[in-house]
Formats: sequence, structure tokens, C-alpha cells
Amino acid sequence: QRKNPFSSEDRLASKPAHTHRGDPTYGRPPEGSRTEQRGRDAHSHVGKEVEELCLVIRRTGQVGEDGRVSVTFGQLFETYVTISNKVVGILLRARKHGLVHFEGEMLWQGKDDGVVITLL
Repeated sequence: QRKNPFSSEDRLASKPAHTHRGDPTYGRPPEGSRTEQRGRDAHSHVGKEVEELCLVIRRTGQVGEDGRVSVTFGQLFETYVTISNKVVGILLRARKHGLVHFEGEMLWQGKDDGVVITLL
């Protein structure tokens, strides 16, 4: 089963036969592979979307007494949805990286329009 039956080449599959959790390559594509490059490209693209989201928050939000820019989810959704339909996923990624703060696990259009999103 180590040979790829769908390939015209007689080469071994690119995946190592056995990897273990302690192995530094565990769960990662082979170095130099197209899969690794696609992953890098995707990571870069998402990073650019997070930066753009922060710029939109800065541009549309209002500066509070603490000097931080805040915007409601409803206002941000209306502004940002024309740029990207992945606004909630990008917000979650931005929060994961400590760039924004908002209450709750997930934001829903309509239900959470009043939730305040603060740029950190």
C-alpha cells in the first residue's frame, strides 16, 4: 500500500510510513511539498485578512475613554461583509492572536449586533 496506484511514477507515497506524536514532523506535510506551500500561502492570506479587519475596525469604530477603538458587531458586519463574507472567522482568528476582544464564543448576525468589539 506504500505505492500510489494513481500515480504514473513508480515512487513511494510522500507520507512517511510511521510517525509518532513526539516526532517534530508529526501532523505536518513533507518539507518542500506543494501541500506545505499551500499551507504557507493560506496562512499568509488569512494574516492579510486579519490586518484588513483591524484597519476596518480602526476606520469605522470610535475611540473610547481608554483610547481604544471599539465598534459594534452589527456595524462591523455591515461594513466588512462587502469586503469578505468570512467576517466571523476572521474575528475569531484576530481574537486568538490577541488583536481584538469581544464577549462570547461566537457572534451571530442579528442576535449579536450590539456586541462591542474592541481593537487591542
